Amino acid sequence: MPAHHLDAAVWKKSSRSNGNGGNNCVEVAILDTAVAVRDSKNPTGPALVFNPSDWAEFVSSAKYGEFDINR
Repeated sequence: MPAHHLDAAVWKKSSRSNGNGGNNCVEVAILDTAVAVRDSKNPTGPALVFNPSDWAEFVSSAKYGEFDINR
């Protein structure tokens, strides 16, 4: 989905993204029935859209280190 189709979305970056000028990260928008993710360097480019339960599962897995390289 092109990000410009999500003009009404409120995009948020991680508070940790400020260390690199804030442009080397992703932005997330919580929508009515989905969660959208886009590249902050290309805000008019495509966005990935997830259903809320898949997004929650991803965030939980990342939080608990499931994707850690040293795991």
